Amino acid sequence: MTLNAVHPRFLPAGWRRDLDVFLAERAAGMNGYMLSQRRVESVMRLQAMSDRDLAAMGLRRRDIPAFVFEDVLPDPG
Repeated sequence: MTLNAVHPRFLPAGWRRDLDVFLAERAAGMNGYMLSQRRVESVMRLQAMSDRDLAAMGLRRRDIPAFVFEDVLPDPG
């Protein structure tokens, strides 16, 4: 799949900023861009979903970065 399959103009404002903040908090010392490059499509697809569809998956919009990166950046708490 390519990023072209997702239409980012319909995504909520600030989703990339939220992803960058998440990576800055959890991926200190790592190249966040390289780490995120392969997963941005997943974040974009989830961000494009409705709040109702996310809730059906047990997710809130603010949980998307942690969900997508949970296998490589576990919750420090």
